[in-house]
Amino acid sequence: MAKYQEAKKIVREYFDAMEKASAEGAQDVLKKYMSEDYLWRGVYPFREQKGIAAAAETFWKPLKESLSHMQRRMDIFIAGDNEIDGEQWVMSMGQFMGLFDKDFLGIRRTRKMQHLRYAEFSCVENGKITKTGLFVDLIGFMQEAGANPMPPQTGNFFVYPGPRDHNGLLFEDADPKEGVKTLELVNKMVADLDELNKSGSMGCPPEVLEKAWAEDMIWYGPGGIGASYTIPRYQEQHQLPFRNNLKGKTFNGHVCRFAEGNFACFFGWPNLTNTPIGGFLGMPGGEVPADMQVVDVYYRKGDKLSENWVLIDLPYWLKQQGLDILARTETILNKAD
Repeated sequence: MAKYQEAKKIVREYFDAMEKASAEGAQDVLKKYMSEDYLWRGVYPFREQKGIAAAAETFWKPLKESLSHMQRRMDIFIAGDNEIDGEQWVMSMGQFMGLFDKDFLGIRRTRKMQHLRYAEFSCVENGKITKTGLFVDLIGFMQEAGANPMPPQTGNFFVYPGPRDHNGLLFEDADPKEGVKTLELVNKMVADLDELNKSGSMGCPPEVLEKAWAEDMIWYGPGGIGASYTIPRYQEQHQLPFRNNLKGKTFNGHVCRFAEGNFACFFGWPNLTNTPIGGFLGMPGGEVPADMQVVDVYYRKGDKLSENWVLIDLPYWLKQQGLDILARTETILNKAD
């Protein structure tokens, strides 16, 4: 049963039209594919935009002006029923790639090839896209452009690949039974970590992770944190710095969570709230609670999670604590004479 073919077709047509459109033509593309009450959500400084015109002017026009000849290079494309409320969503993850020909958010242009990691969630209702969650990795973008705003990171950031098995583009619908298996495994893993948070434990015994994760797991984190390979190195290079240097970790739930085949994804608004006590990202602790918008995309191989692509709106998390890394970068590196 091809349950998601109509939604996938609409989203793919929208992607193709947006790729071909000029910066000025982005709004016309949204008018064709989005509903009149369209809601767009994204990372800081874009945040929440209500209506087609606002989404085009705030995000698409500046991006397409900055990255000329921009391509959407997808690594994962899936659809499913949102476990939260039953709506149909489509998720695309990969890289926007183009020539960085005009300054973007105060980041100085390089005139060279440039990548912007993204994960885009599209809610499709009655033949239109009604809601979007579009998350991009701005710190990774800054690093590639030579304007790294952060202290040395615990992992390693690079242009991340898609799934090792090159099977992430589900243009045809997958066996529903496989999606059920994947989502059950992801939900079990999330529940295990939530219980750990509620216990007040700052660390995490490796056996907790081993319940759901393959020993040779790969965790592709955002710029500022980077990627890690194998459970021990993931714990060393991300999980334990995260757990040991943040307190009051509270899970706030998700806006969208679904799976198709061997892939699952979710995002929240916000997913998490926590308070830095010093050390996370190499930054001091300010005792200021801050929200985190997080995207997770998972690949299940067999009965274990094998790969995990993560975007965290770290610029917004830092902004809530009084540090605007975009404004600071522009002031230091790209201030007009």
